[in-house]
Amino acid sequence: MRFLLGLLALALAGHAPAQELAPKLLLRVAEFAELLQAVAPKALAEETLEQGTVVAEGGLRVRVGAAARAPRPVRVQSRVIVSEFTYAPLNSSEGGNLLEFRQVVSVDGRAAQSAEAARHALSLGVHSANDQARKRMLENFASHGLVDLATDYSLILLAFTGKGQESLTIDASGEEFIGAEDCLVYSWRQTSAAAGALIFAGREVAREALAGKLWVGKADGLPLRVSAVASHVSGKQTISDDAVVDYALSERGFIEPVSVRHRHLIGGELRTENVFRYGPFHLFAADSEIKFTVDGDPIEK
Repeated sequence: MRFLLGLLALALAGHAPAQELAPKLLLRVAEFAELLQAVAPKALAEETLEQGTVVAEGGLRVRVGAAARAPRPVRVQSRVIVSEFTYAPLNSSEGGNLLEFRQVVSVDGRAAQSAEAARHALSLGVHSANDQARKRMLENFASHGLVDLATDYSLILLAFTGKGQESLTIDASGEEFIGAEDCLVYSWRQTSAAAGALIFAGREVAREALAGKLWVGKADGLPLRVSAVASHVSGKQTISDDAVVDYALSERGFIEPVSVRHRHLIGGELRTENVFRYGPFHLFAADSEIKFTVDGDPIEK
């Protein structure tokens, strides 16, 4: 009922000036974020990652003279990884912050395991989730020829729960269209790195404070897009990661991630692009055709 009353209030305020509508929309965003936080641990989907990486030809051979100044030939290495995908908190997490969990089904069209086996392994991983298990799962994911991998961006909307917004600075930043949707745009910035997206590369993990933009539908308060960027200096180069996450309203009435486009840049040059796409999310606690257990039975869809 609270949800419907909120939408009615937005509809009645549809012609209000943007500065008057903004607080109402941010309240709606918080409600959608909190609903996603509640249902995400019950959600299961297929994730497809397409990664393109710029790789220098010639390895690490030493070049001198004119050869050292000439641009090094490069090629683009591509990977397509399909995984079974869900969310869960780490057992050691006091705040219950959700993270992404996945099990690879295929690599570049070649089967790594069956979808049923992947769901069963995913179930085991979720129910024994700890820092080491999570890191092993990420390392296994990266071992399929992936580099400059960044995860957990699909849940960036959770930074905009009521509690989350207390850790952000948010300012109105104009109006734009996403397709046919008229949106208000907000600029946002985290006041600390504690809730930053987990950036995973090889065996190293780091959390960076994020900043970006939020696109919210003026008519219904739907958060449709979130962008984020983080950067730091390493040696003499600036290393940046930026991402754009698109969301849509599911048939069950909650916001779900549709895609994540992440770019890793070194010195302003694009090195890696990761594009994650998600099939419709099934709620395994509600859909009778989905079983998600750890009792030895295969998980069925």
